[in-house]
Amino acid sequence: MVRNIMKDIFFLSQKSEPATKADEGIIQDLLDTLQANMEHCVGMAANMIGERKRIIVVNMGMINIPMVNPVILKKEGEYETEEGCLSLTGVRTTKRYETIEVEYLDREFKKHKQKYTGWVAQIIQHEIDHCDGIII
Repeated sequence: MVRNIMKDIFFLSQKSEPATKADEGIIQDLLDTLQANMEHCVGMAANMIGERKRIIVVNMGMINIPMVNPVILKKEGEYETEEGCLSLTGVRTTKRYETIEVEYLDREFKKHKQKYTGWVAQIIQHEIDHCDGIII
C-alpha cells in the first residue's frame, strides 16, 4: 500500500527500532511507496512512512532492494555532497563515503554482507541516517 510521506521533524529525529518478521507489511508498503515516488526519490526508510523500524529500500537501477536492520561496517573515501529528501524541504550539505560495507537482512531475513560504491552507497547512507534519527 502506498503511504503518505512523514514530514514531522520530531518523529523523524527518533531512532528506529530493530525490525522483525512481523514487520513484513512495512517492507511491502515501503516498496510500494518508493515505486509511487520514483520520479523524485531513490530510497526510503520506514520512518518516512510513519514506522519507527530499521528498514530501508534502495533503488539499484532496475530494481528496488529492501534492507532490514542495515548496519554500515566499513567506510572509505569521505567526501562532501548535497542531498534532498521527500520528508524535508530543500537541499542540505552532508558528508558521505565513496565505499561502504553493509550488513543487512533481506526480506526473507537472510543475512547479507555487501560492499557498495558511488551513488548506491550514498543512497544507503542517507537512508541509514534516517534509521538513526539523523536529519541532514
